[in-house]
Amino acid sequence: MSKNRLIAIILLFTSVLIGYFSVQIEDTKFPYKFGLDIAGGTHLVYVADTSKVESSEISESMSALRDVIEKRTNLFGVAEPLVQTEEGSGLDGHRLIVELPGVTDISQAVEMIGQTPLLEFMLVQEISGEAIPLEQGTSTIDQEEPEVAFLDTGITGGVIEKAQLQFDSTTGEPAVLLSFNTEGKKLFADVTKKNVGQVLAIFLDGQVISTPVIREEINDGKAQISGSFTPQEAKTLVRDINYGALPLPIELISTQSVGASIGAETLEKGVNAALWGLLLVIVFLIVWYRLPGLLASVSLLTYIALILSVFKLIPITLTSAGIAGFILSIGMAVDANVLIFERLKEELKNGRDIDSAIREGFSRAWLSIRDSNISSIITAVILFWFGTSLVEGFALTFGLGVLVSMFTAITVTRSFLLAISPKKDTPFKRFIFSSGLKGKEKIN
Repeated sequence: MSKNRLIAIILLFTSVLIGYFSVQIEDTKFPYKFGLDIAGGTHLVYVADTSKVESSEISESMSALRDVIEKRTNLFGVAEPLVQTEEGSGLDGHRLIVELPGVTDISQAVEMIGQTPLLEFMLVQEISGEAIPLEQGTSTIDQEEPEVAFLDTGITGGVIEKAQLQFDSTTGEPAVLLSFNTEGKKLFADVTKKNVGQVLAIFLDGQVISTPVIREEINDGKAQISGSFTPQEAKTLVRDINYGALPLPIELISTQSVGASIGAETLEKGVNAALWGLLLVIVFLIVWYRLPGLLASVSLLTYIALILSVFKLIPITLTSAGIAGFILSIGMAVDANVLIFERLKEELKNGRDIDSAIREGFSRAWLSIRDSNISSIITAVILFWFGTSLVEGFALTFGLGVLVSMFTAITVTRSFLLAISPKKDTPFKRFIFSSGLKGKEKIN
């Protein structure tokens, strides 16, 4: 068996495996991720109160606000939430737009995002006798208890950069790591220096969410809350602290729910358009380019399987615009094959044998394929860099499609053609390797 045929068999076998992986729609480990317009979900618009923020710091504060909201939604396992900021006019000068695919209950979505909770750190002070330590996880405080008072430390959610969950490398016990900004670092260092051994209660909207004890002075702006946590309790504490760390107050001004039925219709139409387009392209390739067209069709199916697998593995959130970019990239995949086959036809007309015509055709077509694909990739990069979320989805799938299609055209199609190229030329063999309606090529 020749080297070219072995390569072709390996590519064909690999293509079948990749194709099987790509068509597993119900795959739980590597599922396809769909955007709001396909999976359905909720579209929320908030207005941010920037009245107490310096104009030079508004942009940075809005970026911090977006990051906090993204962490909140990701913490609940929302697939690819879209969170972006937008500058409007009038009372709605600075807005936060949140799209949650798969969350169709508006009340659930609003609860997930939350408003602007008040996070406070208060010292537990004794009035008479000994201070009564609070149980970890206590949600309410008996305000009638006379022995305990709470002293405001000035530490609030506004001085916290983030809270994150971590696990002890030795014991595996969960803990919560707090990071403070410059102002918070100074406040926290002062409080911990003067109150070693005291309970520092953490309040969220007036309710205790944690009661850690100060063990030592902490002056590096990083504190760890540990104890008899379960992983779920630690995760909840992280969520609650991040809830209260919003840098700007926000107010919900608009909600919109996108039903899953609308998304299903969008997906069905997109899939139908892709199938019809693929079918027409395959018919054209086989009718016009004969045997090379048939092999190009196999290569095209390999390309589709490969790009769909890429969508799964990265993963990429598929929107209607993204599907449009994918469909357009199918045309780009065919474009490379057309250039190759036309060069092949010219070489056959010039009297070359089939094998050398195939090699020369690929060699001469490569420069045109390279230049056309580079220009397409540059366009995709510009669209992705400067475009909105809708345009970004189109640009990403289109750009990836162009890259993968260039690979399949140059490697897969070429390997298939070289694997079946005949050693001896006959008029019939030259006819099926040529193109057009007549295909009369001479044999030298």
